[in-house]
Amino acid sequence: MEKRANQKKAYALGLAAVCLWSTAATAFKLSLRHLGPEPMVFWASLTSVVVLALVLAVQGRIGELRTLSWTRARFSLILGALNPFLYYLILIRAYDLLRAQEAQAINYTWAITMSLLSIPLLGQRIRGLQFVAIGLSYLGALVISTHGDLLGFRMESPTGFALAMGSTVIWALFWIFGVRDDLDPTLRLFLNFCCGTLYTGAWALLAGFPLTPNLPGLLGAAYIGTFEMGVTFVLWISALRLSRTTAQVSNLIYLAPFLSLFIIHFLVGEAILPSTLVGLAFILAGTVVQKLADRQTGP
Repeated sequence: MEKRANQKKAYALGLAAVCLWSTAATAFKLSLRHLGPEPMVFWASLTSVVVLALVLAVQGRIGELRTLSWTRARFSLILGALNPFLYYLILIRAYDLLRAQEAQAINYTWAITMSLLSIPLLGQRIRGLQFVAIGLSYLGALVISTHGDLLGFRMESPTGFALAMGSTVIWALFWIFGVRDDLDPTLRLFLNFCCGTLYTGAWALLAGFPLTPNLPGLLGAAYIGTFEMGVTFVLWISALRLSRTTAQVSNLIYLAPFLSLFIIHFLVGEAILPSTLVGLAFILAGTVVQKLADRQTGP
């Protein structure tokens, strides 16, 4: 009975996380009407620091920060540079140049990017099914960016496409390097966002980007910091811990891009293009094939 109750709780927490993540693309696009990428990332990251500090306080674990050694904490200097600093600056610049539906769909190729980067960084070998996964996912990204005109290869924003693809590299590196960090995930995220907030603030000041927000922009950044960067990760981690198997919860993530398109259509006002749906289908098919390849190779 306890296992069944825990599994139901895992599904509920996982579904809540997926629903909240599905609003991220819309929140990015609406907030960009009021704030530039630098102030948005700064205020969102700062909000996430506050939210994660409250989570640690509620869990009675804020005192653990005082006992952390420099050796264990210093890895966050690197991880914080990757996420939130570089990842969100690059991703939100992509959202500024692309339709929300395009940027969010292309962003789902990060799992394939991670498998490619694992070859040189982790010494992993690439096998037959993985070639299929890579081909499907990147074909999907090209279908989305060219609006289906693969032969003409015309893109509305080649820079936006390059930034969206580049953000997947940063995100994949964050997870690959994060494997080596044995710090508790919530503590690690808190330290990452502390460092990332400092990096973003320093970069904005050096580059001359004003950080003063207007009220709508600040509210949007606070929403992003709470539900895209902060508490949603805690919900997701809790769901994975309660679930009997990781796969039972992780499969819920496939709902996110379609929920996201629905929200984008009604709140941002974008007409969902057929090329986006076709491209997203290719990307998700590639992700599924990648999972099958991982199961075949095994540990």
